[in-house]
Amino acid sequence: MLINPWDAARDENEWREWLRTRDFGQIAVNGVDGAAPVVVPTHFLFDGDEIVLHLARPNPIWAALEANPAALMSVYDDYAYIPSGWRGDSPQTGVPTSYYASVQLDCLAEIVDDGEGKAEILRRQLAHHQPAGDHGEMAADAGPYHKRLSALRGLRLRVVEVRAKFKFDDHRPEVRERVSAGLAERGLPTDAGARARQLGRAAGG
Repeated sequence: MLINPWDAARDENEWREWLRTRDFGQIAVNGVDGAAPVVVPTHFLFDGDEIVLHLARPNPIWAALEANPAALMSVYDDYAYIPSGWRGDSPQTGVPTSYYASVQLDCLAEIVDDGEGKAEILRRQLAHHQPAGDHGEMAADAGPYHKRLSALRGLRLRVVEVRAKFKFDDHRPEVRERVSAGLAERGLPTDAGARARQLGRAAGG
């Protein structure tokens, strides 16, 4: 994705802190033999160095990863459409745009098929997604889930490169107040997140 200098993350901590509270994204991998890319929406766990998750065995992503282990995890949020009138003196003079935050992680994939390896991934995911501990024991040879492990495969994604973009008109402070007011008044489902991110960036956060 195109990242202009004013849209780039201020530092590594900014994108890491943003990603820390987001654990749903899309994995994109190359299609086999020139086919269209395979894109899979999924929950995941990112521990700062690698991404772990599991998917059903029939998922078409496995054949694609076996042919080419390169994968991209894409996460986006805090998005909003910004009308032309909010960025100019009138709807005829302003240029509409999109506000959004996006982190893309280039990865190398390792497929996990052994029972204990899959159980470890599930333990880590359950501890993250269900921290209350109401998920029962997870082991390769015991507990309520072990007979179901054969129906899934685990996936480890080693992160090799990160691209982070926070597109909120940082280079146009003269429109900030008008856009912020517009987002607050319009009140669409994602407007509050976009406004908070815009104001946070403006404040240096």
